[in-house]
Amino acid sequence: MIHIENLRYRLLAIDFLSLNTGVTSVIGPNGSGKTTLLKLCAGIALPESGSILIEGTTPRAMDIGWVNEFPDRNFIFGSVVDEVASALRFRHLPPGEITQRTSECRERFGLTRLSNRAVGDLSGGEKVIVALAAALVQHPAILILDECDSHLDSRCMQTSDQLIRESHIPYVIRSTQDMEAAAESDCVVFLEDGRVRHSGRPEQVFAGLCDTPFYPLSWRWR
Repeated sequence: MIHIENLRYRLLAIDFLSLNTGVTSVIGPNGSGKTTLLKLCAGIALPESGSILIEGTTPRAMDIGWVNEFPDRNFIFGSVVDEVASALRFRHLPPGEITQRTSECRERFGLTRLSNRAVGDLSGGEKVIVALAAALVQHPAILILDECDSHLDSRCMQTSDQLIRESHIPYVIRSTQDMEAAAESDCVVFLEDGRVRHSGRPEQVFAGLCDTPFYPLSWRWR
């Protein structure tokens, strides 16, 4: 379980929040603190006060996969093959293991034909899939996605969701503007002005948002 207690960082003020395993979607207005919360959960930023513990461990002590909202900001290396292998190289794994795991990951993500392509020459959807492969090749305990679905068409979204499910990551935390996708999550957290206004199962959270733009359109006709 992920426990957040007495968290303070810039505009964020979260007294208590617990997240079980599964997919958690973080939603809310622009400027509500969604990206900030995700960066804290990823260990990219450190709380000014309070704590975030993942199975009793701080984020920076864990393997965490991160995919940025803007695809080009994810990349460190110039080619697809090097980018997918980057996390394993930083862990100084044996070269043979890196080659094998990277090859298997590229094949599973349908990237084999793009292996030697420059990441800068890829389409927006291809860049997100490469970033996702680079995040998942290390088998992280947590995958954090910062609105990367905003660059995907419906087909790529289905592909990425399937790849994530098949990876069996214990915790997936994503911010999204797609309320239909959020409605399919195990848990939804609604942030407003840096505070958690609602959290829980989708039906619980969206029950309090039925008169807002955050209510899933398909639910209005159920």
